[in-house]
Amino acid sequence: MTTKQRAYLKGLAMTMDPIFQIGKASMNPGLTQAVSEALDARELIKLSVLNNCMDDSRELAETLAQRTRSEVVQVIGKKIVLYREGKDDKKKIILP
Repeated sequence: MTTKQRAYLKGLAMTMDPIFQIGKASMNPGLTQAVSEALDARELIKLSVLNNCMDDSRELAETLAQRTRSEVVQVIGKKIVLYREGKDDKKKIILP
């Protein structure tokens, strides 16, 4: 992903609300499956890491991206933005 594409996705993510919260249970297979399904439906999602989660946000983002075959767009504080390109017939976001 180029820096121009990443900047475009960051702009789209600014207006989004987080659709998942990662709490003290941290990573589990259910969360990974739900994130993968959300990426199929939306392509770009935002997650929030709660204060009671002891794991590092950057590490969580990398692990989730690896497990869902997506890309980390950005991690700011306790917010994570992930992107996975949709299938050709269901593509919603056209990157520059």
